[in-house]
Amino acid sequence: MVKKTIHEINAKIRDGSVNVVTAEEMVDIVAELGPEDASREVDVVTTGTFGAMCSSGVWFNFGHSEPPIKMQKVWMNDVEAYTGVAAVDAFLGAAQLSESMGMEYGGAHVIEDLIRGKSVELHAVSHGTDCYPRKVLDTSLALADMNQAIMVNPRNAYQKYNAATNGSRQTVQTYMGSLLPNFGNVTYSGAGVLSPLSNDPDYRTIGTGSRIFLGGAQGYIVGQGTQHASADQFGTLMVQGDLKKMSTDYIRAANFTGYGISLYVGIGIPIPVLDEEIAQATAVTDADITINILDYGVPSRDRPVLCQASYAELRSGCIEINGKDVATSSLSSFKTARRIAAELRDWISRGEFFVSMPVENLPADSSAKAMKETGGVSLVSEIMSTNVVTIDKDASVYKAAKIIMEAEFNHLPVVSGDNLVVGIVTAWDISKAVSQGKFDLVEDMMTRKVITAKADERVDVVARRLDRHGVSALPVLNNEDHIIGIVTSDDISKLFARRH
Repeated sequence: MVKKTIHEINAKIRDGSVNVVTAEEMVDIVAELGPEDASREVDVVTTGTFGAMCSSGVWFNFGHSEPPIKMQKVWMNDVEAYTGVAAVDAFLGAAQLSESMGMEYGGAHVIEDLIRGKSVELHAVSHGTDCYPRKVLDTSLALADMNQAIMVNPRNAYQKYNAATNGSRQTVQTYMGSLLPNFGNVTYSGAGVLSPLSNDPDYRTIGTGSRIFLGGAQGYIVGQGTQHASADQFGTLMVQGDLKKMSTDYIRAANFTGYGISLYVGIGIPIPVLDEEIAQATAVTDADITINILDYGVPSRDRPVLCQASYAELRSGCIEINGKDVATSSLSSFKTARRIAAELRDWISRGEFFVSMPVENLPADSSAKAMKETGGVSLVSEIMSTNVVTIDKDASVYKAAKIIMEAEFNHLPVVSGDNLVVGIVTAWDISKAVSQGKFDLVEDMMTRKVITAKADERVDVVARRLDRHGVSALPVLNNEDHIIGIVTSDDISKLFARRH
């Protein structure tokens, strides 16, 4: 059995005799030579991934002003950074939104702008102290003006990530992109065959202290990332690197419609081939990596698993869900991941990058827990009105107006002969009809596209639905789609007021 050490591999890097290949290339080498001979032939396998990694950010030290200030709050291009540490240190999260531009600009854009050499406007406020008397600071800073700009990303480079689709009747906007209704598309993330953690699934060479490619510069693994769930093959990494040395080729801001801001981060990890077991692990293919396809149309932490698919199937452009061919698309750039793996290979071949073993291995049996909620969960059934009055679609506008006046409410669900909701009428609809001299049937003036709720849904989910569709009430239906109540924005406002 072949056995090599890090020192032996680094000696080969120094004298220029090292053999480095990408994980994509390693597949064919192992297939041709077998894992034992491949481990003799290859010294290092490089990996790469480039995708949206929201859990990213940068620690800045701005230096002291004259007179000095202890920053209580600070904004960079109107994006707030966290300042609850020392006087002039702040952490800017990639997903933080601009207070003036909202989802059009955020922390990720500030980070990219700085890497591009642009200056950002810094605004800070303080309560003032004897040793830090200044209360307001406004200045313009570029990366070169700062003492440190250290990227520290709490959760990057998922070992693998679930794919997303949408079984609801409306498009949903998510961190997995825009998901079309009725299983209209599938989106996925990750680099498959090039994925760093998929090429070392037992974390034998990847761990705390491992030297990596991060954003176009050398960086390090700090340790396990947040939500590290290695027992389920959902390992993550916490990484750090010097922002001043990074490139916008591998650090890019992104806007996800209706969701917010993210940061595309390029990561490459070299895997020293110490023995044939590691050689075999680095021969993983797209067909070997299988992930779940989840229904993001269900607004729940525990989304239904519809089926499974391999990266080979996903990258084919089409998979089957419930007998239907559904188009697939990647949120990650495999082209850039391939470029990262190749660039890291070249660094090592030229003797510009040395491999390292972790000072501590990542836990291989950890899991991520759901949040413990002690405040109680409010369901629609707890706040809805069950004394709901309906009207037949063939009734007159006059009758609808009379019912609304007598019942003293603003929303009147419209039902068909079999008691199914087919529309909704409001006091505003009636006023509009009267002003136009229309006194015909309710069916002619009702809103036909009715947004509804279920009694066992959480109020927070329904509140979002009201806001998204710009309506003020939702009929509540049972499993047979018969109306059993109605919930209004006033009902939800009263609940939220009691909570606070």
